[in-house]
Amino acid sequence: MALVVLRGAIGGELAGQVACESIVALIIFAGVGYVSGWIADYLIRDALERNFRARVDWYRDGLTDSVYDKTNSSKD
Repeated sequence: MALVVLRGAIGGELAGQVACESIVALIIFAGVGYVSGWIADYLIRDALERNFRARVDWYRDGLTDSVYDKTNSSKD
């Protein structure tokens, strides 16, 4: 928005026209920010979920192995 105002001041444009252009620029960049934030949120949630599921699987495998080892050692 500041760049649009600066460009308007340098170019000698009317304040009303500069205000309209700056509002349009603000809306466009807000939309771009929303979309990029949504994408980042999706990617981070996906990565965290994959890491969590891998950790839970690792833990379950460890429990299964320890139970298997205990049953085998008690039979020997």
